[in-house]
Amino acid sequence: MFFFKKTRRKKLRQKPFLELWIAILQKNVPLYRRLSPADQQELHGHIQIFLAEKHFEGCAGLAVTDEIRLTIAAQACILLLHRETDYYPALTSILVYPHAYLVRHRERNTVGLVTESIQQRLGESWAHGTVVLSWDDVCAGAWDLHDGHNVVFHEFAHQLDLEDGRVADGSVMLPRRSMYIAWARILGREFGALQKDVASGHKTVLDRYGATSPAEFFAVATECFFEKSMPLKKRHPELYEELRLFYQQDPASREKTCL
Repeated sequence: MFFFKKTRRKKLRQKPFLELWIAILQKNVPLYRRLSPADQQELHGHIQIFLAEKHFEGCAGLAVTDEIRLTIAAQACILLLHRETDYYPALTSILVYPHAYLVRHRERNTVGLVTESIQQRLGESWAHGTVVLSWDDVCAGAWDLHDGHNVVFHEFAHQLDLEDGRVADGSVMLPRRSMYIAWARILGREFGALQKDVASGHKTVLDRYGATSPAEFFAVATECFFEKSMPLKKRHPELYEELRLFYQQDPASREKTCL
């Protein structure tokens, strides 16, 4: 089974990448234009596999187009560059709404009282194989390279978080066992520091939402790593280094070459 999957994926990577698709990426994903030619070529292969293996479904009347599929796939696959990957193995489908959408939310407090509310969401990442995204917010997150907000990076970081077979908790599968101690120490310390900064009202590079849980901290840190790389490296050098080792990319250096 593994042999056939490996062979099929090799063929998909070698398929010609349409010029029309490249034009869509250049228009919708400005970060694509910052990648080296080698990284762009690698990304094309990842996208071919992603599109072949994942099912896209439009919601609330949205018709899924190649533009939608490519824009989402490219950003999801940027997180896979330079790494051994099984292409989000638990993920089977991506649901896409035209705009932010409403969901009914149930929450149980510490004494067992359950409350219900209606929440507006830009995206979700489910443990049983689904990512949900707002197309408007996919585009907005991709177009602004420096705001630190990218709903695709955020939700697919949650999928990476889930790959160790447990709940999303900020503990990802690292390439070497020796890396886990530093990862837990540094991300745990930075998560606690962000919670203190948020509680005291201090301005932070990392989005305040990252203070809600270790899982959200990792997803927010991923957004910041790719979109606010230089400020993150300057103010949180150890956190930046852990993310650099995990993602096998150095977006701060890449950004310097574009200035």
